[in-house]
Amino acid sequence: MSDMNSSLESLYPACSMQSDTVPLRQNGQHGRSPPPPSGTRTLQPQVSLWQKVQRSQPMHILAVRRLQEEDQQFRTSSLPAIPNPFPELCGPKSPPALTPGSLPPSQAAAKQDVKIFTEDGTCKVVEILADMTARDLCQLLVYRSHCVDDNSWTLIEHHPHLGIERCLEDHELVVHVESTMASESKFLFRKNYAKYEFFKNPTNFFPEQMVTLCQQSNGSQTQLLQTFLNSSSCPEIQGYLHAKELGRKSWKKQFMCLRRSGLYCSTKGASKEPRHLQFLADLEDCSVFSLFAGRKRYSAPTDYGFCIKANKVMHDSKELRLLCAEDEQSRTCWMTAFRLLKYGMLLYQSYRVPLQRKALLSSFSAPVRSVSENSLVAMDFSGQTGRVIENPAEAQSAALEEGHAWRKRSARMNVLGSQSPLHPSTLSTVVHRTQQWFHGRITREESHRIIKQQGLVDGLFLLRDSQSNPKAFVLTLCHHQKIKNFQILPCEEDGQMFFSLDDGNTRFSDLIQLVDFYQLNKGVLPCKLKHHCIRVAL
Repeated sequence: MSDMNSSLESLYPACSMQSDTVPLRQNGQHGRSPPPPSGTRTLQPQVSLWQKVQRSQPMHILAVRRLQEEDQQFRTSSLPAIPNPFPELCGPKSPPALTPGSLPPSQAAAKQDVKIFTEDGTCKVVEILADMTARDLCQLLVYRSHCVDDNSWTLIEHHPHLGIERCLEDHELVVHVESTMASESKFLFRKNYAKYEFFKNPTNFFPEQMVTLCQQSNGSQTQLLQTFLNSSSCPEIQGYLHAKELGRKSWKKQFMCLRRSGLYCSTKGASKEPRHLQFLADLEDCSVFSLFAGRKRYSAPTDYGFCIKANKVMHDSKELRLLCAEDEQSRTCWMTAFRLLKYGMLLYQSYRVPLQRKALLSSFSAPVRSVSENSLVAMDFSGQTGRVIENPAEAQSAALEEGHAWRKRSARMNVLGSQSPLHPSTLSTVVHRTQQWFHGRITREESHRIIKQQGLVDGLFLLRDSQSNPKAFVLTLCHHQKIKNFQILPCEEDGQMFFSLDDGNTRFSDLIQLVDFYQLNKGVLPCKLKHHCIRVAL
């Protein structure tokens, strides 16, 4: 952006100077209008011009141009003549240096309309440029949808007729990907917190028994990543997978290995000798997809299916290389290794872009506030006299306490018998429905599907209504790539309603307080609440 701005600034003075110069004729001579004869009168043209002005007709201001030419000639007359270094280009017999057909015609950037869908089925048509990447389009959608840009939004290539989908890489061109999609396919706008999680915790994604390195490793996370990112290294993922035979409905468990050259299966047990390895798929012209509803559509033996699809395949599911892992960790390992071996440093650069941008804007991380807000200071009126809170940590704590003060005031008003427009018990059962992490009356299976779609990372959660107890709620949480459910039960004491996760030991007046608490404290949960599942409407 700085290079573009500097180029524009360099063009600006050149354009401004162009109006002060006089066009050159042949051999570099300045054009000058012949002076009027000495005996001519100049009063008559002025009268005729005055008459034209009185009649409100357009007038050509020739006198100003003549003065500019004379002034320019006066400036250059005092300077020594500079010879033309290229007289052969300015001669009358010489052809012009630039012919009309020598420059390519200026063409406007190609644009294309793309349909983007959300989880609730809403659609929005967006006009994009031909060279727009998936990251650029996500940032555009985030801006138009007024969402928080936390670099976890992504585009999903969804093929409902094949039962597969994948997350587009940030550097991929959207128009190019759309050209390989069938008419039934579509783009989804969704969060994916696990897109670059393997850069943060690689050991959680690559079990030791599945990774074979070309050289002796000390087991460090840095060396493990460098092995995959270095194009000269030869890492290998190995293990047993269920593979669907092409043209058949049966599945066969085979020992497979993934290398930079492609995916291979062994025809003799776990042997990796060249004569026993059979080539299955290439990495260059293929992409890895995850299966949804694999048991129903393809009779998959497990729920952890994925497939390798060639870019030319659009409709025929028989040309898909369908595979199934034994658990979620194994499937994630195979799919992540496929992405790393195919894209390499491109993935790491895409991962570093938001981090570098955040580092550059670290000094401007505070929200921009108005002058009146900047003049406010935190005050403490708990004593006899007020004091200014100078400690930032104490000021933040006071702000959080003030944010929850309305709950305390409503509870005191209820005890004193004061009439309130919203009864506290009614308010505590309604206020959480305005939060993005609350998904209402969805089933257990639906909540698990949403968690899986938005990335199986530690701390990803949502809240929903309980199906077994109409007065209770359920917290669905992901930990170590496994989904767990915790029931939130209501309890009443002294006429007030509370909610608790641990049988009343820790009580909260509403679900917002409960979520705020477990975002800061693990408590009885296996981990803190970190990311919440969200759905947006474009």
